[in-house]
Amino acid sequence: GSSDVGSSDLEERQFRDLYGNPRGRVEIVAPGVEHAFFTPGDRRGARQALCLDDRPVLLFVGRIQPLKGLDVAVQALASLGRPDALLVAVGGASGADGDGEVSRIADLIEELGVSEQVLFVPPQQHHILSTYYRAADVVLVPSRSESFGLVALEAGACGVPVVASAVGGLLTLVDHEDTGFLVPDRDPDLFARHVRWLLDHPDAARSMGGRAAQRAQRYTWSLAAARLRRMYADLRNSALVSCG
Repeated sequence: GSSDVGSSDLEERQFRDLYGNPRGRVEIVAPGVEHAFFTPGDRRGARQALCLDDRPVLLFVGRIQPLKGLDVAVQALASLGRPDALLVAVGGASGADGDGEVSRIADLIEELGVSEQVLFVPPQQHHILSTYYRAADVVLVPSRSESFGLVALEAGACGVPVVASAVGGLLTLVDHEDTGFLVPDRDPDLFARHVRWLLDHPDAARSMGGRAAQRAQRYTWSLAAARLRRMYADLRNSALVSCG
């Protein structure tokens, strides 16, 4: 027998749509999160460590390229109408379109008049990145597509609610109105509406983050590795396929 590996149910469906049903089976092995780094913590302490003021913090983590949708996060910030809010964007230009996207985002920030509300931070190692998650009121994941959505999982593991595009693996990782919100069509105004609700209801937002952290406990690298080991053992023990 043969086996193909995917990271989410959506990826399995896409595989079957593109290639048909394989002769073997499709195994879904979700990635994990490093819980030694990504755990809930004190928001105030995290902000002090990062020299962030005590103001609403929206966080974007990802490569700056069209696919990841930083432009939607910037538009949501402008639509939020909170001059005290800060959008922290952790990541750098990536891919052939990366530098052009950085310039386009800079122009958009200027055009929308939020230059004083956006902070760019270069990519960070896990032990620092987790502090950025803990410092945030909400994490925005406005991707055009996501096969899995590791940023949403890391945010949840740190106890922070997510507002994410209703696409790909994010549909599996975010429970709408329970651990965060899912936004159809990457609508910046709807992103802003959900962010505003989270800021206006801090107790409910904290409860959402707590449920997100509990949900993230399902995803560990040790579990993913164990499933892969089992799958490869099954393959070794199965009958060899003759190509003659």
